[in-house]
Amino acid sequence: MQDQVESSPKWEREVVEKALLSTVQEQRRSRRWGIFFKLIILGYILGMTIYWFQGKPKQVLKDHVALIDLMGTIGQGQEVEADHVATSLRRAFTEQKVKAIILRINSPGGTPVQSAYIHDEIKRLRALHPEKKVYAVVVDICASGAYFVAVGADEIYANPSSIIGSIGVLLPGFGFVDAMQKIGVEQRGLSAGKNKMFMDPFSPVNPEQVQFAQGLLDDVHKHFINAVKDGRGTKLKGKDDELFSGLFWTGDKALGLGLIDGLGSAGFVAREVIKIEEIIDYTATHSFFDRVASRMGASMTKQLSSELGLNNRTLR
Repeated sequence: MQDQVESSPKWEREVVEKALLSTVQEQRRSRRWGIFFKLIILGYILGMTIYWFQGKPKQVLKDHVALIDLMGTIGQGQEVEADHVATSLRRAFTEQKVKAIILRINSPGGTPVQSAYIHDEIKRLRALHPEKKVYAVVVDICASGAYFVAVGADEIYANPSSIIGSIGVLLPGFGFVDAMQKIGVEQRGLSAGKNKMFMDPFSPVNPEQVQFAQGLLDDVHKHFINAVKDGRGTKLKGKDDELFSGLFWTGDKALGLGLIDGLGSAGFVAREVIKIEEIIDYTATHSFFDRVASRMGASMTKQLSSELGLNNRTLR
């Protein structure tokens, strides 16, 4: 009986000690996570600050050429976005020390709308700042929508081996009707509206839909052709049925057709044509930190909000 009385307080004491130890460990764990997330926040703020100052064109006291890169496919969410290019253009045109602008292009093209946005912005800013000329300089390729952008410039230059042209519009498609018949598969798709399943690859070709799609492509193609003729004017030397057929040429052949104005790199154009050797990059892009922030999961966002004390606040 006496042994039970002595062991009882000991058992209770061990339980209390374990509970206290567990609480202390949990608090330490919470503090470590708190420090971890605060370091992430600090690193993000520091990185954004560094990017802000490094990403902006350096202040210079002498005249210079603004360089804007268009590298990759043109489209929303692609390597080249119209909004980013427009931001770069406006920054370059409004900087007093910028005496000319070079668009360095290496792109197979992209969506007609995004390409037209960039083209129209170039034309608008050129009209507002006629003292500043825009030069498009091709690296490897300037085709389709990329050439749509290029013709908005005052002059176009390329390497003799660059690929230029592809002035056309494409609507890819395919069909599986014969293959489905061979393996015994049938189409059971339902729709409201006779054209809702427009150009369905699992259904026979509908001549009316094909005619409609071709008309749409022809309209977009006309917009492209008009932009090229407006930008190049009397410089074009080839026949329309050849230039606007979707074919493409090397830089030296494109020069003979009037699709470009000369042969040379961005450095050559700055040094020999513009007569200014100082080049500063004005290209605006998504920063690494922007891409990381856009991919942060909901759980991390919630934790960061908690660490910042935002969960119980009403932000106004």
